[in-house]
Amino acid sequence: MSAEAEDLSEDEATALELVREQGQIYQSEFWKALDVSSRKGSRIAKKLADKGLVEREDAVHDGNTTYLIKPVIKDENLDFSLLMAGDMLSPFVGEEEVDARGDAFSQWIMNLVYEDPVIPEDEAADTPPEEEGTGAPPET
Repeated sequence: MSAEAEDLSEDEATALELVREQGQIYQSEFWKALDVSSRKGSRIAKKLADKGLVEREDAVHDGNTTYLIKPVIKDENLDFSLLMAGDMLSPFVGEEEVDARGDAFSQWIMNLVYEDPVIPEDEAADTPPEEEGTGAPPET
């Protein structure tokens, strides 16, 4: 569990998950989706904002003054490596229509297939080395 999640009550964690899933939500809809009172929903949203996990912007929704709640996305939480195959960026990035049978996509997939696997250090230490010259795992 992250340090961020450890500091949250169950209601706050559920609320943060809701905001992140929705991308943004009006506070007038937020408390209804959480099935809490408007007062409790307001307190939860304020606590999340105070912790820097969401932003609350003044807004008007259905003719009423409310807040628009948006998740705060920190750069350290983004993993752009998932878009990469070697030094090639995914052909899906920025394209509205992608040809799954096209050369760019095929080349990107082949780069993924032939990349060296990344083995976490703790798992690598547990893996027995292959016997020299045979290419086969040692027999037990």
